Amino acid sequence: MSEITSSRRGWALRIASASIPQGNERFVAGAVRLLNIGLRFGTLLTRFLFVFFLARYVDPKSVGYYGLFTATVIYGLYLVGLDFYIFASREILQVSDDQRGAMLKGQLALCGLLYVFVLPPVVLILKGEGWSASLLWWFVPILALEHFNQEVSRLLIVLSDQVAASVTLFVRQGSWAIAAVVLMTGFPESRNLDVIMALWACAGLAAAALGVWRVKQLPISGWSKPVDWRWVRKGISVSAAFLVSTLALRGIQTADRYWMEDLGGIEAVGAYVLFLGVAGTLMVFLDAGVFSFSYPALIRHSHKREYELARTTVRQMFFQTLAVSVAFGCVSWVALPYLLGWVGKTVYLDALDLYPWVAVAAIVNAVGMVPHYALYARGCDRPIIYSHIAALPVFIGSTWWLGKTHAELAVPIGMTISFTLILIWKAIAYSQLDKKQIELKSTV
Repeated sequence: MSEITSSRRGWALRIASASIPQGNERFVAGAVRLLNIGLRFGTLLTRFLFVFFLARYVDPKSVGYYGLFTATVIYGLYLVGLDFYIFASREILQVSDDQRGAMLKGQLALCGLLYVFVLPPVVLILKGEGWSASLLWWFVPILALEHFNQEVSRLLIVLSDQVAASVTLFVRQGSWAIAAVVLMTGFPESRNLDVIMALWACAGLAAAALGVWRVKQLPISGWSKPVDWRWVRKGISVSAAFLVSTLALRGIQTADRYWMEDLGGIEAVGAYVLFLGVAGTLMVFLDAGVFSFSYPALIRHSHKREYELARTTVRQMFFQTLAVSVAFGCVSWVALPYLLGWVGKTVYLDALDLYPWVAVAAIVNAVGMVPHYALYARGCDRPIIYSHIAALPVFIGSTWWLGKTHAELAVPIGMTISFTLILIWKAIAYSQLDKKQIELKSTV
């Protein structure tokens, strides 16, 4: 994300920049941005390669189960996190350094309680769904590590330490993907999900250690203060509405895999997961090169009521996102058949018709993030919440209806329709909000 204030760059950068002449600040900022993009792109590249090596060396059924596992872990993150970061991210930027530790301590206490009360029933539900003992064994530690590392990354990004966040992301997602590719290529006995899960967990532990070390270096104090449960309850009330909308949105991106299994079998899920892995790289690149820099600027401009600057930032975000999305769609569509030929399994080539719809859904979702960030930065939450909630029944209805005649395409088309609804809803809401601000400025 772009710098929130010049004093809130990464801690190391703040020390270094003290001796940097004023004229070189833009050069330093550009270098930091390039480094951040490079780290994110490295993560993206390793994950991209991992998906194809997984498809090449592991049977399609196992790829399908891997997809179900990852989707369930991602959905579980919201059950144990309550989207509390939405409230905490806003709050932590508005208080002094000596109050931030107490806030983070309160968030940790809340998450600890959620693990105690939420995890047992979730595990029982998964067991009832027929998950193997091996997958259940890995679910809890991987969920906990992913949750912890995700919250640390969010904290680093909010405090404009994007490079540290990207390094921890690479360790968390990229390092074990590289190790998995090496092992699967050289050691056939490692081509199974247990090895994949073990590598994932080890990388999570390493990322957690790195994240804790980095947070200790940040100007955060107040850890010894007692937990402010009134503040925690306020955060829950603020985040609750977001949680409902997030669960609805993530419900689409979790139910799609289970619905695909119901319509086409577990091997169809494997093909669908492969295509999702390709399309998902678009959002990773946009997060690194566009959103992670523009989003804090939007919050800063909104807090200072610099609406003209915020409008300019949103316009830049839109054109950058559109350009990257179009380029990505063209390149991926041309390259994918060659990559699938290298994988050498007919189940993926036979399912190639899925990809255009998966890619379109990813592009629509990416473009929809522009008005999403613009609305969130202004504190206009209702359109975000309502659009996410409305999208779930639209996805269910359209997928159910299309499943009667186009079973193999019903899920990605249904997802595209629901994401289009979200995009239109948020775009109209932001346009109306911006119009009101212009009219108010003219009146004043």
